Amino acid sequence: MNPDPFLHNLHSDIDKITPPDWEVDWEDAPLAYKLYRGLPAVPLSLEVPLSLEEWEAPAKPDLRRIGDFLWYTFGLNQFSQSVSPMGSDEQGDFMQSFRRSVPSGGALYPNELYMFLKLEDLPEGIYHYDVLHHRLVLLRKGNFDSYIARALGSRCDVSTCFGTVFVTTMFWKNYYKYNNFAYRLQGLDAGGVIGQLLEVTKRFGFAAGVYFQFLDRALNHLLGLSEEEESVYAMIPLSVETTSWAANRSSRNGRVSAAELCREINPIQTYNWVRSNKVKEFPILTSVNKASMQESTNSFRQIIPQETRCEGRPVTLPHVNRISYDLASVCRERFSPDIDFTLGKVRKEQLAALLQEATESCLYRNDLDMALEKHASRVTLYVCLNNVEGIPDGAYYYDSDAHLLREINPGDHRLALQSGMPAGNVNLFQVPLCFHIAGDKDYHKTEVGCRGYRIQQMEAGMLMQRILIAATALGMGGHPLLGFDAKMSDEIYRIEAQGKTSLIQIPIGFYRARPWLRGNLIS
Repeated sequence: MNPDPFLHNLHSDIDKITPPDWEVDWEDAPLAYKLYRGLPAVPLSLEVPLSLEEWEAPAKPDLRRIGDFLWYTFGLNQFSQSVSPMGSDEQGDFMQSFRRSVPSGGALYPNELYMFLKLEDLPEGIYHYDVLHHRLVLLRKGNFDSYIARALGSRCDVSTCFGTVFVTTMFWKNYYKYNNFAYRLQGLDAGGVIGQLLEVTKRFGFAAGVYFQFLDRALNHLLGLSEEEESVYAMIPLSVETTSWAANRSSRNGRVSAAELCREINPIQTYNWVRSNKVKEFPILTSVNKASMQESTNSFRQIIPQETRCEGRPVTLPHVNRISYDLASVCRERFSPDIDFTLGKVRKEQLAALLQEATESCLYRNDLDMALEKHASRVTLYVCLNNVEGIPDGAYYYDSDAHLLREINPGDHRLALQSGMPAGNVNLFQVPLCFHIAGDKDYHKTEVGCRGYRIQQMEAGMLMQRILIAATALGMGGHPLLGFDAKMSDEIYRIEAQGKTSLIQIPIGFYRARPWLRGNLIS
């Protein structure tokens, strides 16, 4: 299969990738979390800290600390009950759900977390984070430092790390609702999880590096995953010691293939419950995933971001301090308004703080460029402003290096943006800030092939999560949307000539209280 037409239509014409007779079987929906059966489990403490305001000094964690880390990264933190809004496509009027610190398309959470842990109070091995029961499930005992390091092309000294996180995607968990469009959501959702994880690591004093390139089949084999159902999307080693995060060591250590590594350890057979009685096939998703896999460490490449050039009229922003906030409180308060948005004036200082916090916090160590210093980003930020104090309405590019806006297209663009939303579930006339994250239209295909698409979606998801955290800290809410006309927004920002396109739309603004019951799952 040539994935290029599919990835093009996934962004530009989703009607061509979704069967016209597609119907969602709500009664046979899968669980939003993976449940293993018949394996030893280690319970984690439910007495998690109520505050994450201070940054802790680096120290090797114990089991209790790992439990707190996982809970704030991906745990179930709230339970809610509400009535479906008018026009919703969900079946039934009454809704109840578990909420997490990160958003997910349709609240389906296709991603899972696994960890290789080396703690003093826990047997070394590979574990799955059981979100529902807040516990670790043991999949494999043993030390896998060498195996993981070689799957990374020896680009990280895994032996100095106390743990490694694997972010995976279970294809069926949101394919059942979104069909092939699920592929786009899965990368964005994974990015949201990674963005949240990196913010939590800062509070816990952990150093982290995000690796998007690795020997897929070797890691899937290590975790005992069936590649027809689930696959690793990213891995993040964690350390509190001096660690080598070199990006280009594989050439010095020789070629390693996934097939070689898989022969070194025995396969494991596990059983898990998904609840669905009939799991349909999704051949396009598995085909694109296989086409994205890297079989040899020789295929690892760097993607050096190119500087975005924008000649628009500069609009200065005030110099502001980084936002000081309690991450634990932000996790509890994060909210995705839809019909709840209510128009309010945004102060220039608030906008400046939101933009600065979202982009400054997005600097992270990765295997694409391995730079922690400020540099051009592979994803960039645009925004349509309305009712912002001291700034004319219009479409702007945010120049993070100079901390200023560049005016691209003056005027009120809310009518055009609203007409480009087929679902109409958000009233953009009540939204002062409508962000668009943009990236290269060819998703760095030259360097890493179609794997570049999911990498780009993950980086967009990471920036999305940082925007939502900053907005929540400022008393606002944000609602990430993929149901928008990307071509129209590209025209508004005039970015098509630069080879860029809009990846996700995020309305940000104030909101009224929703009529629902909501309780914190914390003690």
